[in-house]
Amino acid sequence: MRLFGRHGSTVVVLIVGVAIGIFLAGQWVPNVSAVPRQDYESLELFTNILSIVKKNYVEEVDTKNLVNGAVSGMLNSLDPHSAYLTPEHYKDLQMDTQGRFGGLGIEITIKSGVLTVVSPIEDTPAYKAGIQPGDMIFKIEDEFTKDMTLVDAVKKMRGLKGTKINISIKREGVPELMDFALVRDTIRVQSVRSRVLDTGYGYVRLAQFQERSDRDVQRALEKLSAEKGGLKGLVLDLRNNPGGLLTQAVRVSDLFLDAGMIVYTEGRIESQKQKYFSQKNGSWLDFPVVVLVNGGSASASEIVAGALQDHKRAVVLGTKTFGKGSVQTILPLDDNSALRLTTARYFTPKGRSIQAMGIVPDIVVDSTPAQESKAEERKRSGIREENLPGHLQNQQKTPENQQKTPAQEPEQGNKDSLVPSTGPTGDDTIDKDQQLKRALDLLKSWDVFKQVVQKQGQGT
Repeated sequence: MRLFGRHGSTVVVLIVGVAIGIFLAGQWVPNVSAVPRQDYESLELFTNILSIVKKNYVEEVDTKNLVNGAVSGMLNSLDPHSAYLTPEHYKDLQMDTQGRFGGLGIEITIKSGVLTVVSPIEDTPAYKAGIQPGDMIFKIEDEFTKDMTLVDAVKKMRGLKGTKINISIKREGVPELMDFALVRDTIRVQSVRSRVLDTGYGYVRLAQFQERSDRDVQRALEKLSAEKGGLKGLVLDLRNNPGGLLTQAVRVSDLFLDAGMIVYTEGRIESQKQKYFSQKNGSWLDFPVVVLVNGGSASASEIVAGALQDHKRAVVLGTKTFGKGSVQTILPLDDNSALRLTTARYFTPKGRSIQAMGIVPDIVVDSTPAQESKAEERKRSGIREENLPGHLQNQQKTPENQQKTPAQEPEQGNKDSLVPSTGPTGDDTIDKDQQLKRALDLLKSWDVFKQVVQKQGQGT
């Protein structure tokens, strides 16, 4: 499994295994000569420290926990995206990429320090129980949610299908807390949402790249094209999309291209040097596309935006993207844990590396709604890949070719909710979303321009 996410090495784990084997089993001795002396001395230091900790620490410690901690530390020292995944974390990752998990079916966020429901998903336990947008979750079981992080809240509310959970909610206009006894069910995350913006103009929001995202986008396009007026223009919204599966980024790009390269990767070993091309069949080529991006658009989102931009298939509008141009490969281990290891960098069709630079839109439009106050604007996060400690350097990044960063940085979306956020727009009107409004105006202008050119051609 290869992932592009904003958030591994087999060699590292094997080295640890070899070290333990050298000291615990005689049959490993013949292989010692294959280990460079400097590496051998480092491994010997590791085992000595392990022995000292187990013997002298104030409390008895488990060897497996110590080794897991050491492995995590090694991987964390490589870059911000390599990590050791415990069996529990690996299982969560698989559920995220599959878009299915056991839970309640609500999107949550932190609003004014309070755990707040953004929206329930239709036909889920939360929806059927009557939980509403804006409900404030005060208690999960018997624990108050004050100062609880989104990650902890998600962990507490997720669980196996059929298990029970109690939550207490404060609703505006209701003086007392409302208690809900819910039974968890399998939740299917809706990564793709679509709607008609105006006659002939469609909107597709892709929240993250999951296993079925390409098919979901295809169905959304088919539905929009069947509406009155068909499809004269499309807005593809990738804002606050943190990434996901490489294969899905390629397939979604392929829906809008009929030839040429989509992305290529380069790593240290031959298997990490891959090129991905578009296929001619089934492409949607008959209408202009505007791709919306912001600082929360990362990795797989940047692949799609970069490919469509390089092929001049779409106009990219918004603010500069996150800048995560690296590939993570998931390497499963025998104990149901896994490594998430950065194994390659990816490049757009024209050879641009996005790492620590991002995609600069063709048209820069800030995402700040007109009604947002300056105080709220200052709270918005400007963190990008280039701000993360230990990030991979961009080998192309020189003063001559460095892309300019827009003056105002967009807000990054919440990635820890039970359901991926629908982005800055959600179901708000277009007037509240400056980027979407500009995108629609651009599509309409293009349609008018095309009609004028056609009339001029007929008159000559």
